[in-house]
Amino acid sequence: MTSTSSAPVAAATSRTLWLGTYPDGADAGSGEGIWRLEVDAATGELGEPALVAVTPSPSFLALDPAGTRLYAVTETEHGAVSGFALTADGGLDPLGSVPSGGSYPCHVVAVDGALWVTNYGDGTFAVLPLDADGAPTEALRLGHQGTGPDADRQEGPHAHFVGAVAGDPVVVDLGTDELRAYPRTVGDLRAQVEGGMPARVVATFPGGAGPRHFAVLPGAAGVDGAPAALFVATELDSRVYVLAPGVDGSFEVAGSVPATAAPLPEGGRSYPSHVALSADGSRLFVAIRGADVLSTFAVSRDALGPDGAGPVLEHLADTPLGGAWPRHFAVLAPAGDGTPEADLVVVANQNSSNLTVLRIDRADGAGTLVDELAIPVPACVVEA
Repeated sequence: MTSTSSAPVAAATSRTLWLGTYPDGADAGSGEGIWRLEVDAATGELGEPALVAVTPSPSFLALDPAGTRLYAVTETEHGAVSGFALTADGGLDPLGSVPSGGSYPCHVVAVDGALWVTNYGDGTFAVLPLDADGAPTEALRLGHQGTGPDADRQEGPHAHFVGAVAGDPVVVDLGTDELRAYPRTVGDLRAQVEGGMPARVVATFPGGAGPRHFAVLPGAAGVDGAPAALFVATELDSRVYVLAPGVDGSFEVAGSVPATAAPLPEGGRSYPSHVALSADGSRLFVAIRGADVLSTFAVSRDALGPDGAGPVLEHLADTPLGGAWPRHFAVLAPAGDGTPEADLVVVANQNSSNLTVLRIDRADGAGTLVDELAIPVPACVVEA
């Protein structure tokens, strides 16, 4: 691995973005890596990108809670996770790389003292404790079993995403149509591994839904308390499910809506990828591959779903992305005080090798393209 850097842009509304990428038409290790650039959170204008680390197939990135270290998966059959320390000049110093605990790792979350990693290939969830320098160490592997009715995509478990729900790691499994939860502490996780204890399944979806990513709508107690709902984007049936919390930490499906109203591509399908909320939780955004749009929903906490539980989603608009196959996006934190008139969303378009910035109007959910930039095969965008 090598590291280069250029001085970050200094501006009152400037934010740093970190980009993960896939190989550009070649095998992993052919030169793809991690990029850094600045974006103006008031206008959406993108700065000049810099390739700051060359590392194999870093398809997903995560910053640690302190914002001083960056972690990247290597999405290959023999997966790995690498750590980097952020330098004063905007560069990355390597901290080392270790096996991811499974095959084809596709998502990583950094929490205090550990990394949570989902391995899509074999469905394994892994926890990698961090040493005193913040470097990842040997993974604790938590396997899973199961299938779904889609023989092509659900022949086995496929852990696709992990997020914190009331502080605990909850894994989305596209292959088994489930969410499963694990203890938050490394000690409890180690005891689960050593005892051969199965994961606790906290939600199930209709067969063939293919859950991919979720967003947490915080409850009255805030981010670390019980959530008001989970919004889950399902890749195979192209819907967004609203999950309402139960009394025992489980979740029930309170309803679902089509992920987009955009026409299907000729002879093809649409596949939702990432889902995220605006800073105030009043808007939900879903990236749609195939139709290549960003779908916007209004979130109503005051209304109840058809089963008397969960907030209601109202589809507002679908905005063309100015690119193809949106794999991931970041909703920028507002630049000023109060509720903004629009949200700025930065989208990583995998198949068109570009980054686009959309301005999504709060009134009607319609968006406009405000800037774009060529980046080789972007897969992930993280705001510092």
